[in-house]
Amino acid sequence: MWPFTRTPVVPVLRLTGAIGMVTPLRPGLSIATLAEPLQKAFEMSKTPSVALIVNSPGGSAVQSSLILKRIRALASEFEKKVHVFCEDVAASGGYYIAAAGDEIFAEPSSILGSIGVISSGFGFVEAIEKLGIERRVYTAGRSKAILDPFLPQKPEDVERLAALQRDAHDVFIGAIKERRAGRLKGPDAELFSGAFWSGKQALEYGLIDGISDIRTRMRELYGGEVKLKVVPIERGGLLAKLRRAPSLDSRLPAFGAGTAFSDELLSTMETRALWARYGL
Repeated sequence: MWPFTRTPVVPVLRLTGAIGMVTPLRPGLSIATLAEPLQKAFEMSKTPSVALIVNSPGGSAVQSSLILKRIRALASEFEKKVHVFCEDVAASGGYYIAAAGDEIFAEPSSILGSIGVISSGFGFVEAIEKLGIERRVYTAGRSKAILDPFLPQKPEDVERLAALQRDAHDVFIGAIKERRAGRLKGPDAELFSGAFWSGKQALEYGLIDGISDIRTRMRELYGGEVKLKVVPIERGGLLAKLRRAPSLDSRLPAFGAGTAFSDELLSTMETRALWARYGL
């Protein structure tokens, strides 16, 4: 329980969305968008805690790792505990970030885990043949056109991708084993298979520390008078600029607008696919 007379204030960062999927209209969660809010959160209060609310289906492994490292560096610098609360989903890169917490809580029906690496795409070789389209690719470097969706797939290219995935998976596994040392309870073959579980199952496997929510847990630590102060995250990007702009006619050329909205459509489809994997 909080030992001092002043009202405890716990800074809260809400980390919502796909990781690293940056477009002109909607930048995703990345070290660039989170560095400043994280710094503010750790500097804001004398209370020795920072709370993170995670609701993410994953995304970039690199950005997930960078965010985790920054959180832990700040926790060490300011000597604060990090409390993570998972909402609908903290899977793949979302769980990677959640592992930055000294303690992780979730709801019974939250979806957690998916500690694996995935790469997906389409092959259009037969489709363009039926349409009478000839694919022409010119490269300097025999592997420059690796896994081109309009060219026949080569076994050696698939193995090269698989090797990259194994390396990324090993880094992911290492980070989780380090952060959850002594708490993981399941066999590696199951925990790191890429499977995901409910909050209740995740607790049994030691992926989280309990079933709770941010308000309940912070009151347990600091009493009923504790205040939760949300630190805003300015995502920036073109969408935010458009909202602030008094006029569009001189600021957004037609070509730029079309390109931005095309990028946004593709990003939305990719993000939707990530959430859909978990039934959301």
